[in-house]
Amino acid sequence: MKNKQVIYHDWGLIDYKEAWDKQEAIFADTVNTKIAIRNLQVAGDEMPLELATKNHLIFCEHPHVYTLGKSGKAENLLLDEKGLEEKHAVYYPINRGGDITYHGPGQLVSYPILDLDNFFTDIHLYLRTLEEAVINTLAEFGIKAGRYPGYTGVWLDADNDNARKICAMGVRCSRWVTMHGLALNVNTNLDYFKNIVPCGIDDKAVASMQQELGAEVDLKQVKKILTHHISVLFDMEIVG
Repeated sequence: MKNKQVIYHDWGLIDYKEAWDKQEAIFADTVNTKIAIRNLQVAGDEMPLELATKNHLIFCEHPHVYTLGKSGKAENLLLDEKGLEEKHAVYYPINRGGDITYHGPGQLVSYPILDLDNFFTDIHLYLRTLEEAVINTLAEFGIKAGRYPGYTGVWLDADNDNARKICAMGVRCSRWVTMHGLALNVNTNLDYFKNIVPCGIDDKAVASMQQELGAEVDLKQVKKILTHHISVLFDMEIVG
């Protein structure tokens, strides 16, 4: 039986490493539950009702940090240790897909930790569905967004020479359990992107909702609308 309930978490402004460790703990617990279920199924034992994988939808912001995915290149970070100190930023190579990106205050980060066996077991569809949720959210603010062929994430003016990225994505998936997720530039200080080759793309700009609308955006409202679109597209029941 598929569990469509998803536990909602708002971690506020949280250190990246602390959030990563908390993600890893939830991820490991979910994977271990799946292994226990599989072992019971193989043994033909009766399944306890309380033994089911849980799903989580996490929102947060981070202090200034640069993260490098498994397929990324370290040289795409254009700062040395002293430069990082001057920018009050830290740097982590991590275990998601994708290249380098930036997280900071004013950027809405979402970490869905889902057992895709509860939804659909297709990682490409998973990414496209997250993209669609962001595209639908931006549309509610009057921002027309879409996809850029060959690249993950959400873009503005993807069909012309002014293409710029407003939402980056990078995920990890093991035993159909996901972690990491998306980063939507809401009121983000875009100057921090000048210190990297964002996602390894050196000929495209980045954008934020604040920049496009010419005014600061209510992050709580964006969070609420994005949660709604994620829940609808994944046919989730948000709890907690």
